[in-house]
Amino acid sequence: MSDEELPPATRGKRGAKPSGKPTLKTIAQMTGLAVTTISRALNNAPELAQETRDRVQKIAAEIGYLPDRAALRLKTGRTNVIALLLEPDEQIYGFGTNLVTGITEALRDTAYHLVITPLFRNVPPIEPIRHIVRNRMADGVIFSKAEMFDERIRFLLDSDFPFVSHGRSRWPEPHPFVDFDNEAYAYGATKRLAERGCRKVSIVLPDSALTYTEHLKAGIARAAAETGIAYEFAADVNLGSATDAIRNYVIKRAKRPDPPDGYVCASEVSALAVIGALTDAGLVLGKNAHVVTKQSTSMFMQFQPNAETVQEDFADAGRHLGRLLLRQISGETEGLTHIAEPKFEWAG
Repeated sequence: MSDEELPPATRGKRGAKPSGKPTLKTIAQMTGLAVTTISRALNNAPELAQETRDRVQKIAAEIGYLPDRAALRLKTGRTNVIALLLEPDEQIYGFGTNLVTGITEALRDTAYHLVITPLFRNVPPIEPIRHIVRNRMADGVIFSKAEMFDERIRFLLDSDFPFVSHGRSRWPEPHPFVDFDNEAYAYGATKRLAERGCRKVSIVLPDSALTYTEHLKAGIARAAAETGIAYEFAADVNLGSATDAIRNYVIKRAKRPDPPDGYVCASEVSALAVIGALTDAGLVLGKNAHVVTKQSTSMFMQFQPNAETVQEDFADAGRHLGRLLLRQISGETEGLTHIAEPKFEWAG
């Protein structure tokens, strides 16, 4: 029986489901608990019994209760929102999806909710950051593609606003970040190509402003020097180029003198373009041409079993991003970084 069907004398009594927009008072009526207890239960206050928290949260979900974020911000200065900035194309091939999966796992059993803010190509990356900070639309932000002297990081440091970047910068002040050791990856991948008999390796690099571009270059140069092979960096294209442009570049390069016979790839998308180009140029992957690429999904090897891969776990990166940001929001200032090391598990 709904609240409207109850006799007037019993409407709004304990256990009944009142009509209208659910509030904390609604849940208090239904449970017989104080409003302050309801609020603490919804925020997973550890001093409350787990049974009480579960009961309150179950009822809140059943009646569709949503917190009034405007009121919460006025009362506490908090929004209980974490903002994740993503470019639309970052959802492709699992990066964005896996990152979100990891972050939401880190936020589970907390009061925080993840809100994705799209970053479009015609909008300067700093703009959504400024909007979030100036309007206090979140308690912290997460973003990717950190640059060597990233103005987003500079602004957030100067604003004393909690954030974690996926990737590092070269600002002198330490800042929270999660990263993959791309120098170690490029070093290990180049050494592997040398073991396979390659005499020259190449790579399609990320944008030159990104910090991990320098890490990749350093790893390749160091391994090439140790193994005595040559190396070059692809010209005229980068990871942001269209796959057709990357493919055309590799085909043309394969037909010019002294072409690379090994490629280190920084993404599965670029690897697919490189492999397609090498095949079109008449080379046979695994015989007279070799590719090592980072892999973030299980699908790649179903299509390209002759390439060799090194796993980069974006879901795990998301978990670390979420945990580090929660720690920073709570006031911690030390140990707010994480660098994932590549694991090389070559077949044979």
